[in-house]
Amino acid sequence: MLLTPHQSVFSVAISEPGVVNGERLNRWLYGLVQEKGADLFRSKGILNLDDEDRRFVFQGVHMTLDGRPGKPWRPAEPRLNELVFIGRNLDVEKLRTGFLACLETD
Repeated sequence: MLLTPHQSVFSVAISEPGVVNGERLNRWLYGLVQEKGADLFRSKGILNLDDEDRRFVFQGVHMTLDGRPGKPWRPAEPRLNELVFIGRNLDVEKLRTGFLACLETD
């Protein structure tokens, strides 16, 4: 099957519970934009970073990333990490395993 340029562009959504290790996330995201920056059109996420009281919100366009604390988590709210990547020729499994490696393990 031959893909047109538009067919090679798609989104990848990741939704995982857990606590994200800030150092690991930083290394992974910056490595990702170095490797895939030209093909990574948009990235964004809401994360439970280092089990802080406030969610961490990030967004990116190609090789530019920006992140900051967002609104506080509500007491009974599940702390779900949600990320979306939009780009060309994205490796879904590599994105997923890369993010999972950023989660804290007990």
